[in-house]
Amino acid sequence: MRIPSTSCLCPFLVCLCFIQRSYGTGHHVPVKVPSKNQTKLPNGETEVHHRPKRGWIWNQFFVLEEHLGPDAQYVGKLHSNSDKGDGTVRYILSGEGAGTIFIIDEVTGDIHATKSLDRERKSHYVLHAQALDRNTEEALEPKSEFIIKVQDINDNAPKFPDGPFVASVPEMSEVGTSVLQVSASDADDPTYGNSARIVYSILLGQPYFSVDPKTGIIRTALANMDREAREHYAVVVQAKDMAGQVGGLSGSTTVNITLSDVNDNPPKFPQSTYQNYQLYVPESAQEGKPVGKIKANDEDLGINADIKYSIINSEGANTFSISTDRDTREGILSLKKSLNYERKKTYTLHIEGVNTHTDPRFSYLGSFKDTATLKITVGDVDEAPVFSMDYYILDVYENSPSGTEVGSVTARDPDSRNSPVRYFMDSKEDGVRYFRIDESTGVIRTTQPLDREDMPWHNITVMASEVDNPVLFSHVPVTVQVLDVNDNPPEIATDEDVIVCENSRPGQVIQTITALDMDDFANGQRFSFALPNQLPVNPNFTLKDNEDSSASIIARRRRFSQLTQELYELPIVVWDGGEPSLSGTSTLTLRVCPCQRHGKVRMCQGKAFLSSAGLSTGALIAILLCIIILLAIVVLFITLRRSKKEPLIISEEDVRENVVTYDDEGGGEEDTEAFDIIALRNPAAAEELKFRRDIRPEARKHCGPAPSCRSPSVEVDEVDVHEFIKQKLVEADMDTSVPPYDSLQTYAYEGQGSPTGTISPLDSTRTHSEQDYNYLEEWGPEFQKLAELYTEVESPESFIRI
Repeated sequence: MRIPSTSCLCPFLVCLCFIQRSYGTGHHVPVKVPSKNQTKLPNGETEVHHRPKRGWIWNQFFVLEEHLGPDAQYVGKLHSNSDKGDGTVRYILSGEGAGTIFIIDEVTGDIHATKSLDRERKSHYVLHAQALDRNTEEALEPKSEFIIKVQDINDNAPKFPDGPFVASVPEMSEVGTSVLQVSASDADDPTYGNSARIVYSILLGQPYFSVDPKTGIIRTALANMDREAREHYAVVVQAKDMAGQVGGLSGSTTVNITLSDVNDNPPKFPQSTYQNYQLYVPESAQEGKPVGKIKANDEDLGINADIKYSIINSEGANTFSISTDRDTREGILSLKKSLNYERKKTYTLHIEGVNTHTDPRFSYLGSFKDTATLKITVGDVDEAPVFSMDYYILDVYENSPSGTEVGSVTARDPDSRNSPVRYFMDSKEDGVRYFRIDESTGVIRTTQPLDREDMPWHNITVMASEVDNPVLFSHVPVTVQVLDVNDNPPEIATDEDVIVCENSRPGQVIQTITALDMDDFANGQRFSFALPNQLPVNPNFTLKDNEDSSASIIARRRRFSQLTQELYELPIVVWDGGEPSLSGTSTLTLRVCPCQRHGKVRMCQGKAFLSSAGLSTGALIAILLCIIILLAIVVLFITLRRSKKEPLIISEEDVRENVVTYDDEGGGEEDTEAFDIIALRNPAAAEELKFRRDIRPEARKHCGPAPSCRSPSVEVDEVDVHEFIKQKLVEADMDTSVPPYDSLQTYAYEGQGSPTGTISPLDSTRTHSEQDYNYLEEWGPEFQKLAELYTEVESPESFIRI
C-alpha cells in the first residue's frame, strides 16, 4: 500500500506514519501472482510472455478514538496494481461498520471514518476489500480482509470498583503494620502509552497512615496509636494515571479505619468515691441475697475489660462473698452467713479487681489489677424470737390421760433488750385438737388420750413472738411420736376357710397359720399358739406351736367325708410377747373337700368349682364350645326328624310303645326288649305268651268254674287294668330272676268287649265322639292332660302317648 506523503504532514501523525511504513515492510498481505504464458516458436524455442504483476498493496490501518473534528477522519487508502488511474477500477468495502462508520471512495480507494469511535467499546474492526472492473464488473483482485484498529487516548479516569472500604487495625500497632490493600482500574489500553499506568497516594489521613504508590497497600505510619484517644479514621486514597504526570486523570476512594481494642488499660477503682464510704447492711438481711455493689472502671472493651472481683482479707471473706455481673461488670456483694448487730457492728472488706484476659506485650505497663477498701456497718433491727433448736422431736405414750406433758420448747429475743416471749400453736393445723402449749413456759401437753395404732406421729408448728411486738414472730416444727403400749390382742392372720382333704392321714399338716398384732415390733411379732384348755380334746385336729410365731394344724384321724360333715370349727388361742402379754381366741372354719393325690383341691362346692382356684379361662372356653356343639347336634337332629315323613303308627295291627326308666347302667340288650302289646290287644294271642309272667294277667283266680272261663277275651276284659299293673309292679320288684330295672308299661289298647269302650285315640280317625271328657280330670292329675287333649279338635293323624 502506498500512502501519500501528504498524510504525514500533520505533526501529530508523524509517529503514526512511521509505524505504518514500518508495518509495510514486514506485514504479509495477499498478492495475486500473474500466470505465465508460453508460446512455442517454429524453430522449437519457447517464448515466454510476462504479464505485469497485479495485487493489493496496503498495511494495517489505525484510527484515533474520540475524534471530534468537523470532517470525517481519514483512515487510509486502498490501491491495486491494476489501477492505472483512468477510473476503470471500482473499489468496494464490506464488513464491520462498512457504509456506516467507514466509507470508501470507489475511484480513489480512500477510506474515511464518519463517526467518533470509542476504543473501550470496540477496539478494532474487520473489513473486506474488492477491486472490480468498472466496465465488466469482473474482479481484478481477489476479495481480501484487513483490520482497522482504534488508537487509544487517555479518556478514562481510574476507578475503585469496591470502594468505599472498611478496615481495622489493633491499637498500639508498630509502624508499617499492613491495614488494607486497595485497587483501582483504568479502562484505557494498558499496552499503549501510560494511559492506564496508575499511581496511588493519600489525600487525607496523614500522618497516621501511608499507601504504597504501586501496590495500593495502606500501612500505619504513626506508632502507639491509642484507641482510647481516637478510635476511627477516614483515609482518602487517590489513584492517578499517566504514572502520576501532569495531565493525567485521577479517582479517589475513602477507607474507614477503626482501631481495635487491646488490653492496654488496667482496671481502676474510683478511690475518691470508696475511700470513706460506709455501706449500711441491716442485720435482718437474708443469707445469699445481694447487699451492695462495687465497680472498677476499665477503658478497654469486650473481654479486655472483664474483671474478676475477690475479697482478699479473711474478715470479710468469712461473712461476705462477691461475684461479677457480666452485663454491668459490677461486683455484687452477698451475705454468706447472717449478721448479728449484738455480736459485730462493722466489717472492713479489701476488694481486688483483676483483668481476666491480659496481653503479655503490655506487661511493661504494670499490674493489671486494683484494690479498694469498703467498710460495712451493720444496722440494728428488731428481730423475732429465736428458738433454741431448729426442730423438736418429742414423745408420749399412747393411752396417756389428758394433760400429760409431752415436752417443751424454748425461744428468746435476740435483741439487746431481751423482751419476754409468748408461745402459741398454729390454729390451722390438725394437731391443735390433740395438744396445747403454755404461752409463757412453752410446755406442750395432750388434750386427749392418743392411740398409736390410729396415728403414730403428730406434726405441729409452735410459734413465738415478743410480748411488746406481737407482729414479729418465728416458728419451729415439732414432731410428737406416740409410743406404743401393748393394748391390742393378737389375731389369726386368715380370713378364708382352711381346706381339709378327704384323704388326709393322721399326723398330716393341714395348714400353717400366723397371727397379726396391731402393736409395734417391740410388743408384737412374737406369738405362741394353743388350743383352749377349757374345751375337751378335739378328736379330729390338734395344734402344734412351731415356736417361730407360727403354728401347724394337724389331722388326728384318717379320712374325712364331705357328705358326712363338711365344716369343722377349731378355736385357737394366741399370746403375744408384750409386757403384759395379751391373748386372743380366733375360731377357724375347716372345710372338707375332695383332693387329688398331691393335696390339690379337686372341687369344693359349685362356688369353688367356678372360682379363681377352679376353672381357668381356657377350660371355660372349652366347656362353652362343647355346649355350642351339643346344641348344634340337637338342632340338626330335630331338623332331620321333621324332614323325615314317616307315619307315627305303622299299622293298626302292631302298635308297640314303651316308657322304660332305668335306675342302673346294667342290663345290656335285655333293657331294649320291648313288651309285645298283642297280648292285650288280641286276647287270643295271650295263650302264646304264657312264658311272659310280667305280661299276661292271672285271670283264673278271678273267675269261677272252668266253663265260665272258656272265653279268654271275657277274662281279660273283666280284669281291672289298674290292679293288674300294680300287681305286676310288685312281682317285678320281688322277682330276682328278671332284669334289675323298674318298668312302666303303657298300652295303646285296653282290650276288647269293654262296656265303656276305648279311650285310645287310635281309632278316632274313623268317628268323632261328642262325649264330654271333662270328667277325666276327676281321676287324677295323670288324666288331666288327657281330658284337655280330647276336648280340643284334633287332626285324624294325631295320637296320644301316656
